[in-house]
This record gives sequence, C-alpha cells and structure tokens, in this order.
Amino acid sequence: MTATTPDDVHTATAQDLLASLGVDLDRGLSDTEVSRRRAEYGENVLQEEAGESALRKIIRLLADKMTLVLVVAAAISALVSKEWETPVVILAVIILNTVLNYVQETRAEDSLQALRDMSVSQSRVRRDGREQLVPRTELVPGDIVLLEAGDAVPADGRVVDAARLQVAESALTGESQPVDKTVDALDDPDLPIGDRTNTLFMNTEVTRGRAAMAVTGTGMKTQIGAIATLLGTAGTDKTPLQRRIDQLATLLTGIALVVVVIVFVLGLARGESWSDLLLTAVSLAVATIPEGLTAVVAFTLAMGASRLAKRGAIVKQLAAVETLGSTTQIATDKTGTLTLNEMTVQRLKAAGQSFRVTGEGYSTDGNFLSDGELPFPDLRRGFLAMALCNDASVRDAALVGDPTEGALVVLAEKGGIDVQGARKSHPRLAEVPFDSEYKFMATFHATRTPEGVDRIRCYAKGAAGVLLTRATHLREGDTDRLMTDADRTTILTAVDDLARDGLRTLMIAGRTLDALPEDAQALQDAVDDLTVYAVVGIVDPPRPEARDAIEIAHTAGIEVHMITGDHLTTASAIAGDLGITGDALSGADLDRLDSQALRSRAEHLGVLARVAPEHKIRYVEALQAEGHIVAMTGDGVNDAPALKQADIGIAMGITGTDVSKGAAKMILTDDNFATIVAAVREGRGIYANILKFVKFQLTTAWGFVLIFLTAGVFGIAGGAPFTALQILWVNIIMDGPPALALGVDPTDPDIMKDKPRPPDERLLTRNRLLRILTLGVAMATGTILVLVFADDVFPESADNPLFATTLAFTTFVFYQVFNLLNVRSDRGSIFSMQTFTNHTIWVALAGVVVLHVAVVNVAFLQDLFDTTSLTGSQWLFAIAVAASILVIEEIRKAVVRAVWK
Repeated sequence: MTATTPDDVHTATAQDLLASLGVDLDRGLSDTEVSRRRAEYGENVLQEEAGESALRKIIRLLADKMTLVLVVAAAISALVSKEWETPVVILAVIILNTVLNYVQETRAEDSLQALRDMSVSQSRVRRDGREQLVPRTELVPGDIVLLEAGDAVPADGRVVDAARLQVAESALTGESQPVDKTVDALDDPDLPIGDRTNTLFMNTEVTRGRAAMAVTGTGMKTQIGAIATLLGTAGTDKTPLQRRIDQLATLLTGIALVVVVIVFVLGLARGESWSDLLLTAVSLAVATIPEGLTAVVAFTLAMGASRLAKRGAIVKQLAAVETLGSTTQIATDKTGTLTLNEMTVQRLKAAGQSFRVTGEGYSTDGNFLSDGELPFPDLRRGFLAMALCNDASVRDAALVGDPTEGALVVLAEKGGIDVQGARKSHPRLAEVPFDSEYKFMATFHATRTPEGVDRIRCYAKGAAGVLLTRATHLREGDTDRLMTDADRTTILTAVDDLARDGLRTLMIAGRTLDALPEDAQALQDAVDDLTVYAVVGIVDPPRPEARDAIEIAHTAGIEVHMITGDHLTTASAIAGDLGITGDALSGADLDRLDSQALRSRAEHLGVLARVAPEHKIRYVEALQAEGHIVAMTGDGVNDAPALKQADIGIAMGITGTDVSKGAAKMILTDDNFATIVAAVREGRGIYANILKFVKFQLTTAWGFVLIFLTAGVFGIAGGAPFTALQILWVNIIMDGPPALALGVDPTDPDIMKDKPRPPDERLLTRNRLLRILTLGVAMATGTILVLVFADDVFPESADNPLFATTLAFTTFVFYQVFNLLNVRSDRGSIFSMQTFTNHTIWVALAGVVVLHVAVVNVAFLQDLFDTTSLTGSQWLFAIAVAASILVIEEIRKAVVRAVWK
C-alpha cells in the first residue's frame, strides 16, 4: 500500500487502487503474500478492554456481601475463642469458597470465550485464483472479499466490482436507510464517511446485491476501530435467573442472621457463656448462608452453554440457556433445517413434454425419462440458461454455492452442457441478483446470432408465478412461439401438480437484447418479454431425524410450525410427511387476517407458505401476545427482525447470513431441526440441575436452623447440639464437590415428557418450598430424636458425654448423603439405573463417607471435632435413621408418578 492511503481510497479508480495494493482482481493475493501481510498488519480484530486481573477478581470475590459475613465471623471467633481451630476453619471456608468461585468464574469465562471463538464468521475471498472461506480475523489489506446480501462487511475496503449493491451503514453513520454503492471513483477527497459511495466499512451489512471488495484497512485501522473505545465492549449483565438467585441468597442470608440472633438470645436466657454462644452463632451463620450459590449457578450456566455447543448449538447469551427450557412454540424454516438441503431436480417440464430425471444429489450421473412417446426435444437453450444464470459449481459431486443452483448445474450437465466451458465462452456482463422482493435472478451475456450479429442474451430463473407475468413466448424445440392463455393455464397446472408432490418449482426463461442496459434499474426492467424454456421440480429430502425430533417436541408440549417460501401445496405435503399438524396458510391469507384474528389462530397453524419477512415477525408477535415463548429460525438478512423479536432467535450456521447470526441468540452449526429440540432438552436439564443445587442447599440450611431452634427452645444438648467445627465440617464436605456434582448431572430421560416451564416461574414454587420444608423437618426431627434417645437406645455408651452428639452428628451427615440422591429427580426413584449415570456424585459421596469415618475414628480428629468412636451397630443405626428421608421421598415420588402418568 504505497500509492493509496486510507484517506484517499475513495478518490482512486478501482484499477489504480488494485495496483497500489499489489493485487489482481481475478487471482487475489497469494498465500505467501497473505502470510507476509498478516505478520505486518496483525489480525483483523478490534482490541478489547483488558480483562479483570486475577488480583482484582479475588478482591471482588472477597468483597461479596456473603463472604464479608464469613470474614466478620472469622474475626469474631478469633476474638472470643480460646482455641485456634474455629477461626482457622472459617478462614479455610473463606479461602476454599473464594478459590472455588475464582476457578468457576475462570472456567466459565474460558467456556464463553471458546463459544465466541466458535462463532467467528468466515469470509469468502479470492486467493491464488480460487475462491475459499477463511476466518475474517485472517483478512489482510489487499484481500479480495466477495460479498452478497446478508453478509456483514468484515473490514474496510473499496468496491472494485458490484451489482445492485446496497449497504446498511447505520452502525457507523446512524443513517437508517441502506446506501447504494458503486465502483466509480469520487472527486472530493474530503467527503464525509456517509457519502463515500464506493467504500465499505467494517460491521456494516450488505442488504442487496453482490460485490467484490479490496480490503484497505483491518482491525484497529478501520473506521470502527477508530471509535472502538467509544463503542465499548459487550457487557456482562447477569441473566434473569442469576438475578433471582442473588435475591434469594440475600433473603436467605437475612433469615440466617435472624435465626443466629434468636439462638444467641435463647442461649443467654439459659445463662450460657456469651463467648461460647457467639462462637456457635457464628458457625451456624457460616453453615446456613448460601455463599456458594451464585457461583455455582454461573458455573452451571456456562458449562451448560459448552455442552450445548458440543450438540451443535452455540449460545451467544447465557439468558438463552434459561429461556430454552420455557420454549412453547418453534417456528422453523423448511429448507436445510427440516430437510437435507441437498437439492435434486426430479421433474422437468419443457417443450410441451414432461420428464422424470434420474440420479440423486450432486452426481451428474442420470437420464431423462419421458412420460410419453415423443422424441426428446432440443432443450439446449434451457440447459444453457441453467448453467449461466447460476453462481454455484459442482466438482466431483461436491457443491460450492447454493444448493438450488447446484441442482440446476447438475441438470445442465446431465443435459450435455459443459458448465465451466459455457461460462468461459459466455462471460457474464451484468446481473440482477436474486432478491426476495422480486423473486428472480437474471444474468446478461454477450452472444452472436447465427447471422453473425452481436447481441446480449438475458437468462432468468425464479418463481414460476413471477416470471410467467413477465413472459410472452414459449420455447418449443429450436423455435419460439407466442404464449397463449391456454399455455399459461397449462404451466400453472403443471406447477401445482409438482407442488402437490412436494417438489419445489423454478421457472427458467430468457430473451435477446440489442444492447446491455446501462444501470441497475434498467437491467431489472429488461427482465421482461421473456421466453419460457422450462419448469423444474426440485426435491429436498426431509432429514431422517426431523420427524422423530418433531414428535419429541410435541410430547414436550411444544408446537412446531413450518415457515417456507414454497407453494402452499408443496409445504403442506412435506409437513404431512414430517408429522407437522395444524392448518396451512399462505402469506396472502395472513394479510387478510387482522391482528386479533391472527392471534386466535396462530398456535393452530402448522404451515405458513409463500411468506415474506414481515409475515414472520407478525406471526412471532401473535404467538407472543398469547403468552407463548417462541423459538424462531432464520438464515436471511430479512429474517433479522423476526429473530430479534423471538424469545430465542436461532440462526443457521451453514447457510445463515452474517446479519441473521448477529440478530440471533443461538446459532446452529449443523442447520438441523433436531439440534433445536436437543438444545431445548439440554436447556431444561441445565435449569433442573440449578434447581437441584438450590433445593439441596436450602434443605441443609433449613435442617440446621430447625435443629438449633428446637435445641435452643427446649435446652436439648445445652442448646448447642453441634460444636462450631462440626457445623463447619458439614458445610465444607457437603456444599463442596458433592453439591457441585449436581451441576453436571445428566438430563433426566423423561424431561421432554414435561410441559414447558413458565418463564416467570419462581425458583421456590409452592411444591418445591413444601418439599424443602418437609425434608428439613424430617432431618431436624430425626437428628433431635437421636440426641434425646441415643443413651436409651445404646445404654452401653451412655456414660460417654460425646456419644449422643457424635451419633446425631453422624446421622445429620448421612441425611445430607441421602438427600443428595433424593434431589437428583423430582419423580424418579433412586432404585433405578438413572441413579448411577453420574459417576462424579458417587465419587464425591464416597469421599464424604471416608472423611467422616476418619473424623469419628481417628484420634487427633476426634480431639479436634469433639467426637468419639462408634460401633458397627451404631453406624448402622445412624444410617437407618437418615435413610428415613429416602422413604419419605420415595413415597412422595410414587404418588407424583401415579398422578403424572
């Protein structure tokens, strides 16, 4: 880059600019030159704000209000305790909790960064004379980038080739209307950014047409880079679930502190030492305050997002993980999502005859089978149109480009056309790119008549209904004749017949011009007075797994709606094959429904055909107005508004445009409908695991609270049944690895048999709260009874003052062990194979049991924790009492299963 600088890019001609960049438009840069320039200019990325340092992160974690309560508790215990054990253990809890939170946050950040790296978009570039896809971070100045409608501009650059190009630059200039772009050089070197009509800028969006752009600036050397500090970086707002967890944790902290005060006051009333009471109260606060709750939720959400990515669904926002579990309606594209997007022409109607085409996929092997006895007509003109009005290429049965265009390339090859040779001998002079507004594509090529006169040949392909209104002639053999009304009726009938068979139809047509139209509008206007060459019927086979996924969705209470641009009859036939039920309407039918009428019918519609982008967003709004949570798929630039409107906007990772991916909350890496259903299942599982942890921790806290309140009121065990270290021990061993293992619990196999969760559902619903209270009461009752009657049950140990408290302590620990198994399923019995699917939990529980055996039997640990050895029968007694919580839950689950069925 010597002759031209970023400031005068727009004043240079395209040829001069390419020369200054040292690049050939048709060949692009060589790989060697790309490597050299990347070393010189660096990656094409915007610099992000420096991440939070480890020290600042640790300080922030220590400043958390619940951690501060622990710090105060440690300080108080150090002041009032005559022994070092309690303050040291509290400090150990603080350190352990901080380290755990730090590791969880770091892993979550790494996981989310990995997701961002996975969703890095790719750009189509021309290098070494061939087109290829490269990560846009690898673009360098001089790269020739190929753009089309729906692409985000990946760097700053100069337009060097364009067709009807229009770009939305609101992200940079604030101008809401798209801007027309051209190749022409501009005169004024001081033009403002918004008036540089031959220049493209990073992060703007191509809304129409296509172009080749020579990159002139990357990374921080772009216009967006110059104002990157003003734009800032993405925030780290907490999800609604995390905010509800924070509120719950704050409430529980307040309740815990109130209980601590009550226990302290009751102890003073009994005349106990205030220092001993303060120590017990502090330990109780440590055990009942859910200091690890918020970190575990963040960790579970992030790890869940990683699992979703492995299933082919990249979640851009953690809030989407929560919303997935509430999804009640899925509005999905057909092509490539419900179908394989491997188009094959199976039927051909041309020259008054009908043919079946053999062969599958993108192999050029196949024949034409006539439905009648007539000789095979001359269809070269139609096959040539299919080859030239086309941007796809097929080599060795491998497709590069649009699948529909690939099907036409294969058909042309089957018809005897050398596609690559035809494109070289009939170079494209201009084009009208496909647009959903006018529903056709046209290209213009130089040709010579048999009489030796130079002409321009226009070829077009598009929706049969659209091109038929622009057609006046019909090709039969090697001649053209005027089209009659009867011909039009015959063609429309043929299109309907193909559609009823589930085939997508395209019309191929063309005309001859004396001269090439001069501007974009004239080119579009010239696609008129056409001669119809053929109508093709294209099949896109349904995905084998789509039907099963739709059935699973229906079982889960989720309705599936197919949205497509196909004819209503085609769409209805395919929907029937896939098991999609409900009424079928076209876009025109939707236009005749007012908002209220659409709302009343929305959830009963199975198929929406021939729809425009405005129909999609209207349909999503109608479903949402009825209280539904809507997942919406899309891949085009015009799908972006509907994707933003939907609760879960889902973009296609393979066929999706950059604009659709930017608007979506989730990206499918395989464009597969089954992945959506799998993501919903995973989302439900993630939410269920968070609830498991909440229920487990709150049950333990409630059990502690009831035990100490009961002991304080009735003076049992002197009002303090457990020592401070025993309380902290339960907190450490049970709120650690065993509880965290719940976060990676496999999803319940029956989870997709439940109805969707209401999005505004409280964490502690009436049933969940009742279950927590019931189990907490059971734990407290069993533990208190053991304390009171231990000496009567085992009189041989009655003279040991530590026996009753040790037995009760052990009983309470085993209550936690059994309760961890209980909370893994709301209705599934633990006496099933599902119980053994999480090996992490069993390893953690085995560790807990081994550690507790050591606390009870190892001499120096007995001195530390004020315990005494238990006999085998006493261990079994503690386990049997604790197992009562299993009996209670198994009875409840059996009732739930009976009602649920």
